[in-house]
Amino acid sequence: MKNFGLLFVCLSVIGAPHSRVWAAEVEYPIILVPTGSDTYTFPEGYQTPWDQVQIRVTEKLSPNLFVLHGSEGLDRLHPDASGGRVMVLFGPDGVLLVDTQGRQVADKTLAAIRTFSDGPIKVLVNSHIHPDHSGANAFFANQGAVIFGQENLRLDMINPQDVNGQPASPRHPAAVPVVTYQYDASTPGKPAVTLHMNGETVDFIPMMPSHTAGDTVVRFRNANVIYIEDFYRNVGYPYAAQRRGGSIKGMIEAIDLFQSIAGPDTWLIPGHGTLIRKDDLLPYRAMLVDILARVTALRDEGKSLEEVLAENLTAPYEQTTQGDTRRSKDRFITAVYDEVKDFPPIVNGSRTMPTHP
Repeated sequence: MKNFGLLFVCLSVIGAPHSRVWAAEVEYPIILVPTGSDTYTFPEGYQTPWDQVQIRVTEKLSPNLFVLHGSEGLDRLHPDASGGRVMVLFGPDGVLLVDTQGRQVADKTLAAIRTFSDGPIKVLVNSHIHPDHSGANAFFANQGAVIFGQENLRLDMINPQDVNGQPASPRHPAAVPVVTYQYDASTPGKPAVTLHMNGETVDFIPMMPSHTAGDTVVRFRNANVIYIEDFYRNVGYPYAAQRRGGSIKGMIEAIDLFQSIAGPDTWLIPGHGTLIRKDDLLPYRAMLVDILARVTALRDEGKSLEEVLAENLTAPYEQTTQGDTRRSKDRFITAVYDEVKDFPPIVNGSRTMPTHP
């Protein structure tokens, strides 16, 4: 999608009568490290060199609300910036984390936090289950964090499936949320948990199955910021993680919900890509609706997945989709194809999906 550029903001000073110097008011967000925008290619068999990944403060959203993100160009799955964003609210009440990055860089994530806060790690909320967002859960639980998350996320952690729908190894017990809540379709957008911490009012808002079945977005009311996790991305094509309970149609519902829970000046912070406003979600929605309709029509004609992939339905969007790859395109179209007919139900936070060659 369109890369919405942000101005770099720094402190400035102006002259005043009698040689008095005043600092200009700081304007947020402050972008310290821009999200990578290059299209990267990686050789066959490439393995992420985790020892080279740096975790840095990349954005400041208020005086005590910072964002951590990893290096660009090293993580094959997330070349724009390794792993998912971590949001950190800090102050006299301790530290609240949204997500944790991966287990491979847990020490580096904590070290980055310690560059600006020595407060105790008290609260951790998972936006969703993927390991680039929840992989260091156990590490931060051992630092003292109480973990919050959707009940579907907890169920998926303790009843995991492999790619063939067979039982897999569950997460370490310390990684599993101990405070859970559920999405209520009758009250979309209603916070399940509200915390008053470090001068902020923080809402944990459970989402409909969209990126996964256990999504949570996190609103910081005073900063006028919402962490929107991965149902939207402007790096690559949309990713509904259907084995984790995700849904293309749910992603459209999520975008529609944001037209009411976000204001025109609210900054939306995706797990991957650049910071946006709610109106920036609308072209993304239009693409989802268009591709859903096209794939539905083709499948109704009896077209196979291979035939649908050969139609190159994403061609109209390639000029505006940053970092698109064949893998990203095919994953998106395959997800739509699988959803429009005989879509499996969510059981224990996940779906048993067909395996494609």
